[in-house]
Amino acid sequence: MYDSHADTPSQLLRLRNIGIDNSYAHVDFPKLRRGGVDGSFFALYTPAEMAPDAATRYALQMISAVYDAVDQNPDYAALAFSPEEAARNKADGLISIFMGMENGSPIQESLPLLRTFYRLGVSYLTLTHNGDNAIADSAAEGRKWGGLSPFGREVVAEMNALGMMIDLSHAADTTFWDCIKLSKAPVIASHSCCRALCSHRRNLTDEMLQALGEKDGYVGINFYPAFISDAFASSKEDSDLMDLAEKVEAEWIAAPADKEKIDAWHRMQDRLLEMWRPGVKEIVNHIDHAVKYAGIDHVGIGTDFDGILVPPQGLEDVSKMEVLWAEMRRRGYSESDIVKVAGANLMAVYDRIIKCSELES
Repeated sequence: MYDSHADTPSQLLRLRNIGIDNSYAHVDFPKLRRGGVDGSFFALYTPAEMAPDAATRYALQMISAVYDAVDQNPDYAALAFSPEEAARNKADGLISIFMGMENGSPIQESLPLLRTFYRLGVSYLTLTHNGDNAIADSAAEGRKWGGLSPFGREVVAEMNALGMMIDLSHAADTTFWDCIKLSKAPVIASHSCCRALCSHRRNLTDEMLQALGEKDGYVGINFYPAFISDAFASSKEDSDLMDLAEKVEAEWIAAPADKEKIDAWHRMQDRLLEMWRPGVKEIVNHIDHAVKYAGIDHVGIGTDFDGILVPPQGLEDVSKMEVLWAEMRRRGYSESDIVKVAGANLMAVYDRIIKCSELES
């Protein structure tokens, strides 16, 4: 199984030891092994509010933390920069850790910086996060460029040449369609759901899903309850608790060595797990819908673990992935189709994008 999006790097900067089983973590090496995960794309998330210089520094710190975590756990994991390296790691009994960058701010309107991050091992760039930036408009705002900026068009061309995956999760609809038109390689949405089933602006329309399939691309279904279910997103009581949780989490992030704030965050996590949340069946509903419009060869899993306030019911962390495959079997998916959704599709699209870059060179 390969997960196309986990926000673990920012957790590593909060003094979490990924080599042990952490009670309040969605992802660590023991959980990845128990969940049968062969590889995970660790996302280098930088907030939209962060100034570009600060974002670049923070992204480099996270890259260093990922390298350190892998170096400190050689019996568990190894870095991977291609599907071939991931296959070798799997043969050696190791979990592959890839890196993606969530939000293009750290490249600072500089193609040389984009190339530098690629050389450091960043396999994909999520063009935006929850704010328009120098590259493109985001789903959260969508007011600056009307899609890709002039620089964003250069970024798309450069990523095609590098064999770097263009990630359209968080992108405005206009940005999505610009990339579909301009990219010479397949594109991905590393952690998105279906707008027909949950109306969140971050989700993909049926037309977008169909376009991803026709582009030979990929969508990784997200596990965040607010992207899975309108019922969860519209509950006033749940909304108030989530707003409070965001404040408690922000205080913990601001002072990660403060035991009192860490304990407060853990108590809040316990409260969040008492909420009603959509679960395994609702996630597979999104898989079913994405398969209907994008095709079975273009759908996978992008959990968003370690980046979501509360996980879905029954999938509280990455060790529990088997329940997802069991539900797919119950619905009649073949074992070969489950293998595709569980990660083969992600590795295949990555390989296609690399091959497109070789044709361009």
